[in-house]
Amino acid sequence: MLVSQMAYNTSLILVLFLMFGGEMIAMGSKLQKRQMVMEEEELLGLFEVMDVLLEDSEWGQEHPQPCTETPWPGVECEVSSDTQIFHVTKIHIGPDIISPPCKTTAYLSQSLIKLKYLKALSIFNCFVASPVTLPSTLFGPFSSLEHLSLESNPSLFGEIPPSLGDVPSLRVLTLSQNSFQGNIPSQIGGLVCLEQLDLSYNNLSGEIPKETGGLKSMTILDLSWNIIEGVLPYSLGQLQLLQKMDLHSNKLIGTIPPDLGMLKRLVLLDLSHNFIVGPIPITLSSLELLEYLVIDHNPIKGGIPFFIGNLRKLKSVSLSGCELIGPIPNFFSSLKNLTALSLDDNNLSGPVPPNLGSLPNLDHLNISLNKLGGVLQLPNDFIGKLGIRLDVRGNSKLCINDQPKGKNLSLYLEIPSCLSIRDRNGNVSFADGPLQEDPSEIKPSWYNSNMSSCSSLLDDLPIIMFILIMFLEFLFCNTRN
Repeated sequence: MLVSQMAYNTSLILVLFLMFGGEMIAMGSKLQKRQMVMEEEELLGLFEVMDVLLEDSEWGQEHPQPCTETPWPGVECEVSSDTQIFHVTKIHIGPDIISPPCKTTAYLSQSLIKLKYLKALSIFNCFVASPVTLPSTLFGPFSSLEHLSLESNPSLFGEIPPSLGDVPSLRVLTLSQNSFQGNIPSQIGGLVCLEQLDLSYNNLSGEIPKETGGLKSMTILDLSWNIIEGVLPYSLGQLQLLQKMDLHSNKLIGTIPPDLGMLKRLVLLDLSHNFIVGPIPITLSSLELLEYLVIDHNPIKGGIPFFIGNLRKLKSVSLSGCELIGPIPNFFSSLKNLTALSLDDNNLSGPVPPNLGSLPNLDHLNISLNKLGGVLQLPNDFIGKLGIRLDVRGNSKLCINDQPKGKNLSLYLEIPSCLSIRDRNGNVSFADGPLQEDPSEIKPSWYNSNMSSCSSLLDDLPIIMFILIMFLEFLFCNTRN
């Protein structure tokens, strides 16, 4: 009985301890949470930044403790390990956060410098009405920024401040689809930690700074859709970690630096829509990881480089509008990963290699507007698979053999039927003379001559018969006499 009573008392004490202990822990947690507040200057700075950006004058009242009790999805905070105080580390404003919207008079407040622990600032489609510039005083060695993305802000204009090059911790700099003007500041070359630089879709001019070659951590470089001039700096070959180089739609001139062949990790190279001349350097044969080679609409001239056949990982090759001459090489059939091949709008001649139809992944083939000739011998199932993604139009010497009971391929591909353009001797003939026939249709040399002789005899048969009858009648009369 005594033992049972003691066990009961012990259990009761344990239950009471757990109840009160849990409540004390919860109270301690709440107390600790209340103690982990923000510094007054930093909190005030956040309110001032949001006040000039968002169409909500009461944002600060609605979110008095944005890191704890009254959070907002576009603000993130972290707790300092030494002081146990919250600090704002990320501000994001974009279409994924619908309410509140940006003000029509939104701009970047100087109070951003009060957010000393800010690591990421991303603002999308916010500056669309009133002109806004990027103040140079917002950036410098004092900044902790690692990620700066200001995208799709059509009223964000002016020059890119050189002071951005003084932010040592910056890893991602994206200023695309804005209205920035002027030169790319050479100070950007001092961003030794920079991994991604995207300045595409602006109005930037001048030359690519040679200091860009000092960005040894760079993996992505996108300067497309600007009006950048001059030649490609050789220093770009020093970006050993680079995976994507997109410089299309600018006014670049000169040749492709052989040093680009040192970019062993390059996956995409897009130099299209510039004024770059050939030849394409053979050093690019070292780009063994290259998947996308896009050089179209440059006055490259010359033939298609044979080293392209060694880049076995290629998925897309575009050499349209490059003033190329000569035949389409057979090496394309060795690029088993190829999904798209564009060679249109050149001066290529000769036959279309039939082995292009054997590429297992090819889904787009454009060889239109060239001087290709002969009989198109791509397999019918290949033609059917590609459909409108196969374009062979605009080759005046190219034709196809229609199947008598099959699909009218000549009408489908918009090229002549070989049957409709044969001359009197059975050869496929155009204005410039006969073309090489499909090997399956080639006849021995004696075939047409014999057919011609037989045809002539048939044409003279009535005369021959008349002469023969007269001769027989003459013989019959002489016999009777």
